[in-house]
Amino acid sequence: MISRETIDEVRSRLDIVDVIGDFVSLKRSGQNYKALSPFTNEKTASFYVVPGKGIFKDFSSGKGGDSITFVMEHEGMSYVEAIRYLAKKYGVDLKEDQRSPEEQFQQSDRDRLYALMNYAKDYYKESLMESEEGRSIGLSYFRERGFHDRTIEKFELGYTLNEWDHLSKKALGIGYSEELLEKAGLIIRKDGGRFYDRFRGRVIFPVHNLSGKVIAFGARILTKEKDQPKYINSPETEIYHKSNVLYGMYQAKNAIRREDFCYIVEGYTDVISMHQADVDNVVASSGTAFTEEQIKLIRRFTENVTVLFDGDAAGIKAALRGIDLVLKGGLNVRVVLLPDGDDPDSFSKKMGSTEFKTYLKEHTKDFISFKIDLLAEESGHDPIKKAEAIREIVTSISLIPDPIKRSVYIQETGQLLKIQESVLLTELNKILIGDRQKQQQDKSRNENRMPIPDILPEVATSSKLDTSGIVQMQERESIRLLLNYAELAYDDQRLIDFMLAELEDVEFMNPVYKEIYMTFREGAERGEVCDPLYFMEHGSQEARNMVAELTTARYETSKAWSEEYQIFFPHEREILRDMAYTNVLRLKFRLIQKLIEENLQQMKKATREEDIEKYFTIHEQLKGGEKDLADILGIVVAKW
Repeated sequence: MISRETIDEVRSRLDIVDVIGDFVSLKRSGQNYKALSPFTNEKTASFYVVPGKGIFKDFSSGKGGDSITFVMEHEGMSYVEAIRYLAKKYGVDLKEDQRSPEEQFQQSDRDRLYALMNYAKDYYKESLMESEEGRSIGLSYFRERGFHDRTIEKFELGYTLNEWDHLSKKALGIGYSEELLEKAGLIIRKDGGRFYDRFRGRVIFPVHNLSGKVIAFGARILTKEKDQPKYINSPETEIYHKSNVLYGMYQAKNAIRREDFCYIVEGYTDVISMHQADVDNVVASSGTAFTEEQIKLIRRFTENVTVLFDGDAAGIKAALRGIDLVLKGGLNVRVVLLPDGDDPDSFSKKMGSTEFKTYLKEHTKDFISFKIDLLAEESGHDPIKKAEAIREIVTSISLIPDPIKRSVYIQETGQLLKIQESVLLTELNKILIGDRQKQQQDKSRNENRMPIPDILPEVATSSKLDTSGIVQMQERESIRLLLNYAELAYDDQRLIDFMLAELEDVEFMNPVYKEIYMTFREGAERGEVCDPLYFMEHGSQEARNMVAELTTARYETSKAWSEEYQIFFPHEREILRDMAYTNVLRLKFRLIQKLIEENLQQMKKATREEDIEKYFTIHEQLKGGEKDLADILGIVVAKW
């Protein structure tokens, strides 16, 4: 177990903008920061970071919390794993208490998988540098590719010995189980229960997640065995989903954010060779078609991508298929075509770092110009083929979600192909309308397929006044005031003292608001005032999300109101006394209305005269209280 001292030291060093900035490209918005949600596929930023309070709130997914919560949510880590990650990031020495066997057993499968993959990575690195086979075969191969020691260490490259069970024997010897080795994809089990190592006699390319943890491996064979594939990769596991990962993103994310664009290549060695040529903002799709999740991953850091095409015709056609999906994902696409017969790995070595970067800069085209040149070359002077090529270009433009960008590309296409813009727009609208109709037909078809229940549920009726909902709205406002202004004083009294005294006899309905309120009350009894970060460490997940939401302002008043138009708005701090007093009265007023409604329901059910009389008396008393509060608040209520 990590000691309390270490946890406190880690917390004291946390900078939430720095922590979240490793995973998301943040843009300043007033005193806060905002970004596209890393948890949902949104097009308008609704993810906020509040540095002054050390919290984030994602209004798209509802998630919220502090730096530790973010790492746990984003990376799927346990609390302990998140502390370990942050301790390493900020250079805090870990001090751990001895764990009991029961506590070790309770460690989650994900934690054990991360630990095992890290062990395997270290084993492969050691095999590469320390074993005779690794040095003579694996290291020699990397040297032939021109990889320096610094590069080998940066990507944590390795080698696995050409033996059936060398890794698994070592892992089992230090306490890992066969079940866990199989879950991690490190062994393959045969019929009869026997197993062998998945990777044997190959160089190893570890695949990292955004926080730098190894989640999978790619392995290349160096011999020419016809019955063996050139590359084999880890299978899907609990911590590795191929469609969500881009090779090299961990090493490239800072450079992508800095340069505000990302190169996309095909394979492991392409990425590594470009790093050696001092081009660090590069990732690889690892030979597969792009997925929506991978596009979303890139969008966290930039909206601009440049695809590097191999010079051969097959490479061009394969990459073109991926471009349409990237366009549909809202990214701005540019293209570099390498000379025929070259890929990024071979060409960067041939050119050298300076010339290679110059080539990339001078040969970058926007995707429309590239596609027009390519299709014009293929269609030649054949008018039918030319018409098909134009239609294909317009189809690609139709995938772009931004109508302004579509319009600009239509103009450019018309100028380059010397075709009237109106003709292209007609074709574009035909495609867009066709797509929309198809979506509506699919939607109608799916709706018609929905099973109809044998017994329809009873239709719920609602009263004219949703008293429960209104009560909880006032509870929410009470909690918001406490979270933001608990220690702020007015008339020589802190807000928390006023609120706790006035609400002493109030029982909160909403369980999350109740948890937060009771935490404030219990803290006050200890002589402490709980701040938002206290809830991030000690509150439930629901409470953490709510605290983040209620302490994060999505909108700020424009400075133009005061600076240009001399229109001023009072800040809540300036009218806090009136806000707190009014809120308490409104909460009690709504609670009385709820009690009136519940009492009326009881009165309707009553059959005995004395019970009816009792409920009637209660009703009169409650209506009296409602009227008194209504008069103070300036609210008109019905007499009965």
